[in-house]
Amino acid sequence: MAFGIAAPPSADSASRLARLLEPAEWAAAGIPLLRDPREVVTGLYTRHAPTPSTAVVAVLGPDERLAASASLVRQPAAVDGWELRNALLTRLRQVIPHDLRRRTPIRTAVLLYCREGRGHWTEEDGAWMWGLRDACTLHGLRCGAYITLTREGWRILGEGRAGRRPRSPARAAAPLSSGGGALEAHRCTAAR
Repeated sequence: MAFGIAAPPSADSASRLARLLEPAEWAAAGIPLLRDPREVVTGLYTRHAPTPSTAVVAVLGPDERLAASASLVRQPAAVDGWELRNALLTRLRQVIPHDLRRRTPIRTAVLLYCREGRGHWTEEDGAWMWGLRDACTLHGLRCGAYITLTREGWRILGEGRAGRRPRSPARAAAPLSSGGGALEAHRCTAAR
């Protein structure tokens, strides 16, 4: 009989695992429900036309009207909530001023992520959720819904609400490339 001793996980891989949220953690966080999720999803889809690997971060006012939105494309690389948080925070800073001086947040950030596969939770979704929650804290926003958009349709993770349209288009023939980092800025809009 041979016994092998498994090497302990590296500090880097352990810290990456800590920078993702499990579905139960997300559901327990008290994320506010969208009054009309179909309208939000359809509006973001129409405005940004996301393709697989595109994330759309949107800031909604107290009345759930779109205040600003930005999209970015994740390049094939290791998924790390820290990198995703930094990318989301950069995009938020470009499209809307922070609310850090307010006692309680009045605006809510939601994230729509268009990807391949089924709409159920993946580790990549967990990293995006961690990134969204942390970016919201650092920008003075309330953390809102995390929505996946796949070929099956859209699904709000942690809530169970879903729809068949809009849905993710087939993968684009040539992915966008920044020649460097893991994320590339794609489109910013500010609604007035």
